[in-house]
Amino acid sequence: MLEVFILMKRCPSVLLLSILLAAMEVVVGGSAIAQTRYSACQPPNATEYLLLVPGSAADKQTQLKRVLPATADLTVCNYQNQVVTRVSGFSSLGIANAWAQYLKEVNGFDATVARPAEAQATRPPAPEIQPQPTSPNLANPNPNNSAYSPRPLGTGYAVLVDYFDQPEIAAQVRQLLSQDVGLVSYGQKPYLLAGYTINQSAANATLQTLSDRGFWVMLVDSRRVVLLKPTVMISAE
Repeated sequence: MLEVFILMKRCPSVLLLSILLAAMEVVVGGSAIAQTRYSACQPPNATEYLLLVPGSAADKQTQLKRVLPATADLTVCNYQNQVVTRVSGFSSLGIANAWAQYLKEVNGFDATVARPAEAQATRPPAPEIQPQPTSPNLANPNPNNSAYSPRPLGTGYAVLVDYFDQPEIAAQVRQLLSQDVGLVSYGQKPYLLAGYTINQSAANATLQTLSDRGFWVMLVDSRRVVLLKPTVMISAE
Protein backbone atom coordinates (compact mmCIF):
# COMPACT_ATOMS: atom_id res chain seq x y z
CA MET A 1 0.00 0.00 0.00
CA LEU A 2 2.89 2.32 0.86
CA GLU A 3 4.49 1.55 -2.49
CA VAL A 4 1.31 2.54 -4.37
CA PHE A 5 1.13 5.80 -2.42
CA ILE A 6 4.77 6.58 -3.27
CA LEU A 7 4.08 5.80 -6.96
CA MET A 8 1.09 8.16 -6.97
CA LYS A 9 3.21 10.96 -5.56
CA ARG A 10 6.06 10.41 -7.98
CA CYS A 11 4.09 9.71 -11.18
CA PRO A 12 0.58 11.17 -10.84
CA SER A 13 0.23 11.79 -14.58
CA VAL A 14 1.17 8.21 -15.47
CA LEU A 15 -1.32 6.81 -12.98
CA LEU A 16 -4.09 9.11 -14.23
CA LEU A 17 -3.43 8.05 -17.82
CA SER A 18 -3.65 4.40 -16.84
CA ILE A 19 -6.98 4.96 -15.13
CA LEU A 20 -8.37 6.79 -18.17
CA LEU A 21 -7.24 4.05 -20.55
CA ALA A 22 -8.85 1.41 -18.36
CA ALA A 23 -12.11 3.37 -18.28
CA MET A 24 -12.08 3.71 -22.08
CA GLU A 25 -11.59 -0.03 -22.45
CA VAL A 26 -14.64 -0.66 -20.27
CA VAL A 27 -16.80 1.79 -22.24
CA VAL A 28 -15.68 0.60 -25.67
CA GLY A 29 -15.91 -3.02 -24.62
CA GLY A 30 -19.40 -2.50 -23.24
CA SER A 31 -20.51 -0.84 -26.47
CA ALA A 32 -19.09 -3.68 -28.55
CA ILE A 33 -20.84 -6.24 -26.36
CA ALA A 34 -24.14 -4.35 -26.71
CA GLN A 35 -23.80 -4.41 -30.50
CA THR A 36 -22.79 -8.07 -30.76
CA ARG A 37 -25.70 -9.16 -28.59
CA TYR A 38 -27.96 -8.77 -31.62
CA SER A 39 -27.63 -10.34 -35.05
CA ALA A 40 -27.46 -8.28 -38.23
CA CYS A 41 -30.81 -6.99 -39.49
CA GLN A 42 -32.35 -9.07 -42.25
CA PRO A 43 -33.04 -7.16 -45.49
CA PRO A 44 -36.66 -6.72 -46.58
CA ASN A 45 -38.29 -9.38 -48.71
CA ALA A 46 -38.97 -8.66 -52.36
CA THR A 47 -42.52 -7.48 -51.65
CA GLU A 48 -42.16 -5.65 -48.34
CA TYR A 49 -40.81 -2.44 -46.87
CA LEU A 50 -39.28 -2.00 -43.42
CA LEU A 51 -38.97 0.68 -40.78
CA LEU A 52 -35.72 0.92 -38.84
CA VAL A 53 -36.11 2.77 -35.54
CA PRO A 54 -32.91 3.49 -33.55
CA GLY A 55 -32.80 1.98 -30.07
CA SER A 56 -34.07 -1.08 -28.27
CA ALA A 57 -35.31 0.26 -24.92
CA ALA A 58 -38.28 -1.57 -23.43
CA ASP A 59 -40.38 1.59 -23.18
CA LYS A 60 -39.78 2.32 -26.86
CA GLN A 61 -40.85 -1.20 -27.77
CA THR A 62 -44.03 -0.70 -25.79
CA GLN A 63 -44.81 2.58 -27.54
CA LEU A 64 -44.17 1.10 -30.97
CA LYS A 65 -46.42 -1.88 -30.31
CA ARG A 66 -49.15 0.44 -29.08
CA VAL A 67 -49.24 2.72 -32.15
CA LEU A 68 -48.22 0.42 -35.02
CA PRO A 69 -50.65 -1.89 -36.84
CA ALA A 70 -51.24 -5.28 -35.27
CA THR A 71 -49.69 -6.91 -38.35
CA ALA A 72 -46.33 -5.20 -37.77
CA ASP A 73 -43.52 -7.48 -36.60
CA LEU A 74 -40.84 -5.95 -34.32
CA THR A 75 -37.31 -7.35 -34.05
CA VAL A 76 -34.24 -5.84 -32.37
CA CYS A 77 -31.13 -6.21 -34.54
CA ASN A 78 -27.83 -4.62 -35.54
CA TYR A 79 -27.79 -2.29 -38.55
CA GLN A 80 -24.45 -0.73 -39.55
CA ASN A 81 -23.08 -1.04 -35.99
CA GLN A 82 -26.22 0.49 -34.50
CA VAL A 83 -28.88 -1.30 -32.49
CA VAL A 84 -32.29 -0.67 -34.07
CA THR A 85 -35.82 -1.98 -33.95
CA ARG A 86 -36.73 -3.56 -37.28
CA VAL A 87 -40.43 -3.20 -38.10
CA SER A 88 -41.74 -5.34 -40.96
CA GLY A 89 -45.17 -5.86 -42.46
CA PHE A 90 -45.57 -2.93 -44.87
CA SER A 91 -46.57 -3.87 -48.41
CA SER A 92 -45.89 -0.54 -50.15
CA LEU A 93 -43.55 2.43 -49.98
CA GLY A 94 -46.48 4.78 -49.39
CA ILE A 95 -47.62 2.84 -46.33
CA ALA A 96 -44.10 2.67 -44.89
CA ASN A 97 -43.50 6.39 -45.47
CA ALA A 98 -46.83 7.28 -43.91
CA TRP A 99 -46.06 5.31 -40.75
CA ALA A 100 -42.52 6.71 -40.58
CA GLN A 101 -43.95 10.22 -40.67
CA TYR A 102 -46.59 9.35 -38.09
CA LEU A 103 -43.98 7.95 -35.67
CA LYS A 104 -41.89 11.09 -36.13
CA GLU A 105 -44.75 13.50 -35.45
CA VAL A 106 -46.54 11.63 -32.68
CA ASN A 107 -43.73 9.84 -30.83
CA GLY A 108 -40.62 11.69 -31.98
CA PHE A 109 -39.03 8.51 -33.39
CA ASP A 110 -36.67 8.92 -36.35
CA ALA A 111 -37.76 5.95 -38.43
CA THR A 112 -35.93 5.12 -41.67
CA VAL A 113 -37.66 3.29 -44.52
CA ALA A 114 -35.75 0.32 -45.99
CA ARG A 115 -36.75 -0.76 -49.49
CA PRO A 116 -36.33 -4.13 -51.22
CA ALA A 117 -33.29 -4.31 -53.48
CA GLU A 118 -35.27 -4.23 -56.72
CA ALA A 119 -37.61 -1.42 -55.70
CA GLN A 120 -37.43 1.59 -57.98
CA ALA A 121 -37.03 4.94 -56.24
CA THR A 122 -39.52 6.60 -58.54
CA ARG A 123 -42.78 8.41 -58.06
CA PRO A 124 -45.78 6.08 -57.96
CA PRO A 125 -47.86 5.99 -61.15
CA ALA A 126 -50.95 8.13 -61.40
CA PRO A 127 -54.16 6.47 -60.14
CA GLU A 128 -55.82 4.42 -62.88
CA ILE A 129 -59.35 5.61 -62.24
CA GLN A 130 -61.62 6.92 -64.93
CA PRO A 131 -62.46 10.54 -64.06
CA GLN A 132 -66.10 11.41 -63.59
CA PRO A 133 -67.57 14.18 -65.76
CA THR A 134 -67.52 16.46 -62.76
CA SER A 135 -65.12 18.97 -61.28
CA PRO A 136 -64.76 19.45 -57.52
CA ASN A 137 -64.63 22.93 -56.11
CA LEU A 138 -61.36 23.21 -54.19
CA ALA A 139 -61.04 26.97 -54.32
CA ASN A 140 -60.27 28.89 -51.15
CA PRO A 141 -63.20 28.56 -48.77
CA ASN A 142 -65.44 31.59 -48.60
CA PRO A 143 -65.69 32.92 -45.03
CA ASN A 144 -69.18 34.21 -45.85
CA ASN A 145 -70.33 30.71 -46.69
CA SER A 146 -72.21 29.13 -43.82
CA ALA A 147 -70.54 25.80 -44.66
CA TYR A 148 -67.15 27.29 -43.84
CA SER A 149 -66.43 26.65 -40.18
CA PRO A 150 -62.78 25.64 -39.71
CA ARG A 151 -62.18 23.59 -36.59
CA PRO A 152 -59.53 21.14 -35.41
CA LEU A 153 -60.33 17.48 -35.54
CA GLY A 154 -60.39 15.50 -32.33
CA THR A 155 -58.28 12.58 -31.17
CA GLY A 156 -57.71 9.86 -33.72
CA TYR A 157 -56.17 9.16 -37.09
CA ALA A 158 -56.59 11.27 -40.23
CA VAL A 159 -55.86 9.88 -43.69
CA LEU A 160 -54.85 12.75 -45.97
CA VAL A 161 -54.34 12.83 -49.73
CA ASP A 162 -52.11 15.36 -51.49
CA TYR A 163 -53.98 16.44 -54.61
CA PHE A 164 -51.14 18.53 -56.11
CA ASP A 165 -53.52 21.29 -57.21
CA GLN A 166 -55.40 18.77 -59.36
CA PRO A 167 -59.07 19.08 -58.34
CA GLU A 168 -60.07 15.96 -60.28
CA ILE A 169 -58.24 13.82 -57.71
CA ALA A 170 -61.04 14.52 -55.22
CA ALA A 171 -63.52 12.85 -57.56
CA GLN A 172 -61.18 9.90 -58.01
CA VAL A 173 -60.78 9.43 -54.25
CA ARG A 174 -64.53 9.64 -53.72
CA GLN A 175 -65.10 7.11 -56.49
CA LEU A 176 -62.55 4.69 -55.03
CA LEU A 177 -63.78 4.92 -51.43
CA SER A 178 -67.48 5.37 -52.27
CA GLN A 179 -67.77 8.16 -49.72
CA ASP A 180 -67.56 11.94 -49.51
CA VAL A 181 -64.17 13.63 -49.27
CA GLY A 182 -63.40 16.63 -47.08
CA LEU A 183 -60.91 19.47 -47.30
CA VAL A 184 -58.46 20.12 -44.45
CA SER A 185 -55.37 22.10 -43.58
CA TYR A 186 -52.31 20.33 -42.23
CA GLY A 187 -49.00 22.11 -41.76
CA GLN A 188 -50.49 25.19 -43.46
CA LYS A 189 -51.12 23.17 -46.62
CA PRO A 190 -54.47 21.94 -47.99
CA TYR A 191 -55.18 18.22 -48.29
CA LEU A 192 -58.14 16.01 -49.06
CA LEU A 193 -59.53 14.26 -46.00
CA ALA A 194 -60.10 10.66 -47.05
CA GLY A 195 -60.72 9.29 -43.58
CA TYR A 196 -60.96 10.30 -39.92
CA THR A 197 -61.40 7.67 -37.24
CA ILE A 198 -60.25 6.54 -33.81
CA ASN A 199 -59.98 2.98 -35.16
CA GLN A 200 -56.38 2.29 -36.14
CA SER A 201 -57.28 -0.73 -38.26
CA ALA A 202 -59.85 1.25 -40.25
CA ALA A 203 -57.38 4.09 -40.84
CA ASN A 204 -54.70 1.66 -41.97
CA ALA A 205 -57.14 -0.05 -44.34
CA THR A 206 -58.01 3.29 -45.99
CA LEU A 207 -54.32 4.16 -46.17
CA GLN A 208 -53.57 0.81 -47.82
CA THR A 209 -56.38 1.15 -50.36
CA LEU A 210 -55.29 4.61 -51.48
CA SER A 211 -51.59 3.79 -51.52
CA ASP A 212 -52.16 0.68 -53.61
CA ARG A 213 -53.85 2.83 -56.27
CA GLY A 214 -50.96 5.28 -56.43
CA PHE A 215 -52.31 8.20 -54.41
CA TRP A 216 -49.89 10.26 -52.33
CA VAL A 217 -51.36 9.55 -48.93
CA MET A 218 -50.28 10.02 -45.32
CA LEU A 219 -51.49 9.05 -41.87
CA VAL A 220 -51.28 11.83 -39.27
CA ASP A 221 -52.40 12.71 -35.77
CA SER A 222 -55.87 14.13 -36.36
CA ARG A 223 -55.48 16.65 -33.54
CA ARG A 224 -53.08 18.57 -35.79
CA VAL A 225 -55.55 18.76 -38.66
CA VAL A 226 -57.96 21.67 -39.20
CA LEU A 227 -61.18 20.83 -41.01
CA LEU A 228 -62.04 23.42 -43.66
CA LYS A 229 -64.91 21.65 -45.43
CA PRO A 230 -66.49 18.39 -44.28
CA THR A 231 -67.50 17.67 -47.88
CA VAL A 232 -65.88 18.87 -51.10
CA MET A 233 -68.59 20.08 -53.44
CA ILE A 234 -68.45 18.39 -56.84
CA SER A 235 -70.53 20.13 -59.46
CA ALA A 236 -71.17 19.15 -63.05
CA GLU A 237 -69.03 20.86 -65.68
